[in-house]
Amino acid sequence: MLASACPGWVCYAEKTHGEMLPFMSRVKSPQQVMGTLVKEWLGKRWGKTPDQIYHVTVMPCYDKKLEASRQDFYSEQYSTRDVDCVLTTGELALLLREKGLDLSAPVNTESSPFESEIPALVPHPGSTSGSYLHSLIHSISITSATKLVLDVRPVRGSADYVEYTLKPVETEDGPSKPVFRAATCYGFRNLQNLVRKIARDTGVQTGKGALGRMPGATARRRLRPATGSAELENAGYDFVEVMACPGGCVNGGGQMKPSDVVKSMTDEEGFVRDWASEGVQMDVSGPAPTPNGSTSSRWGDKAWLRRTEEAYWAEETGLPTPPPSPDQNSPALPPWPSKSEKHHQADMLAMQILDDLCQPAGGVKAWESRMDEEAERRRRTVFRTQYRAVESEVIGLAVKW
Repeated sequence: MLASACPGWVCYAEKTHGEMLPFMSRVKSPQQVMGTLVKEWLGKRWGKTPDQIYHVTVMPCYDKKLEASRQDFYSEQYSTRDVDCVLTTGELALLLREKGLDLSAPVNTESSPFESEIPALVPHPGSTSGSYLHSLIHSISITSATKLVLDVRPVRGSADYVEYTLKPVETEDGPSKPVFRAATCYGFRNLQNLVRKIARDTGVQTGKGALGRMPGATARRRLRPATGSAELENAGYDFVEVMACPGGCVNGGGQMKPSDVVKSMTDEEGFVRDWASEGVQMDVSGPAPTPNGSTSSRWGDKAWLRRTEEAYWAEETGLPTPPPSPDQNSPALPPWPSKSEKHHQADMLAMQILDDLCQPAGGVKAWESRMDEEAERRRRTVFRTQYRAVESEVIGLAVKW
């Protein structure tokens, strides 16, 4: 299964690798799940219809705007979208500057008590891209009847392509077989390698656009070598956390840039630009130096990415720093603060939402438990979506050069 929370990856797969769509999770992205909750669940509690609510999200990604505009997330009945407006973090920062607003300045009602059934930010370990893989690792480890070992291995030394393998502790009988094998894969260069690997492991024929064809039953069979030390190296994945941007969501194209990018008189290709004549308001008259002494920071700069991640995991936000990756063959799995009061509140709220939206017979006992057939149909309608291969309308032979 391939994660589908990244709209850039979804768009890429639909347009160039339609053969990958059957492997993609049909669960809506967090943005669109929240859109459903705001318009459908909170709206009813507020006594409002979906068209009476204007829902705005703040994302580090421009592609989230395209995701919000998909027809699957539009209500014909109320003529409204689940998410009405998407602002990038960079756009929000610009808007705050234009309005002269300072988030660090206190407001009159800041000390007033605010009661809400929605808990505050719930801390999580893992990645700044949602921790989908780490959630699966945690779920599998706590439900396993045997003690598991987590093996973490970067592919070709890249921090953007890392493999995770869960397997039982070795016994006298020899090495144990993996029970779960997954990866985090960030950036289009790694995505192309991932597509080729999946095609090789499953027998799927890759192609352009919707030309990829899936040869029958071989599509869902994971091909593994029979024996030998190469088994782990070439084994198929059970799950891949896929993001189109190098470094993940925290490095999205809409993310706030270093201040010198705005102040510099040179563009990204190094050419001197007269920004004022092009309608760009400059805070200073000359280029500002970056932390490393240069006069230009590019999108994806590692130093800036590191600072952004530090801010994401800062103690002021109430979030813990991500746990360090365990040593090879370490029996210690990443800690997961699942027994906190915030997690308990979030779990109870999730079950309440599931009960309200799906209306199962006999209520909801746990989030992961199966409900009756009609309730499961409602759950699929509320929390899932679908993907379509995009056929190119350009015929190469008809192009006039």
